[in-house]
Formats: sequence, structure tokens, C-alpha cells
Amino acid sequence: MTAGSPRCPRTIDEVLAEARSQLSRLTPEEADAAYRRGAVVIDIRPAAQRAAEGELPIATVIERNVLEWRLDPASDAALPFAHHDLEVVVLCQEGYTSSLAAAALQELGIHRATDVIGGYAAWRAWQDPVQPVTGGDDDR
Repeated sequence: MTAGSPRCPRTIDEVLAEARSQLSRLTPEEADAAYRRGAVVIDIRPAAQRAAEGELPIATVIERNVLEWRLDPASDAALPFAHHDLEVVVLCQEGYTSSLAAAALQELGIHRATDVIGGYAAWRAWQDPVQPVTGGDDDR
């Protein structure tokens, strides 16, 4: 494809399938084991969804709209723990957006990025990890 030539439109199902073909997706049990060996679990759900559904206590919250900036080691906005060999497990509500996000992280060279099959809903069904959202960090 040359610069300026139009791309052939794809459906979101095709984009999702391509993203997932790059990932070694994890069950909630496997994601928990990854966390225990040092992986970072990233919850990309928006605040309203976390408030409605609950939070996973072991997850670091980085909303989807800033994920790449926070984890790209070359970014001025990178978190201190960001590096290309970081094992990252991305979590969304049902495991769709997280697949796209993990594939985007892999494109940045974070080759150990993946996501949770079924997302937070599956993790909650496996082991109810709900931590109610309260008024602020001081209330936890």
C-alpha cells in the first residue's frame, strides 16, 4: 500500500480478531498467577463503570484514553515502572476493548502485553474481587 492510497474498510470484528491473534490471552486464574509472579494488571475501565461494577483490588487503574502514553517508556507521561519487557495484563469489563488495548501496547514494543478473556465480569464470576468504590482514597 502506498502513502495516500485508501485502506480497505474492515469491520470491528476483523480488527478484534487480528488484535487477538497477536495475544496469548489469559483466563482470570492465569492473570492472577501472572500478577503473583510480578505482572502489572491494568484496569482500563472508565470511572463510572468501576463505580457501578466494582474494582479489582490488585489492578492499577489507567483509563483507556491515556494507556499508551503511561506505558510507553519513551513518553514524557510514562509511569516509572513502564518498560518494554513489562508483563502487562489489561482488563476491561468483558474482554473486548482490552484486546485492542493490549495489541496497541504490543505495537509500542511492550511485547508481553495481553488481556483477560471475559474481562472483569469473568474475573468476578471466578472469584468475587469486588472492592466497592468509595468517596476517596482515604475511605478505603
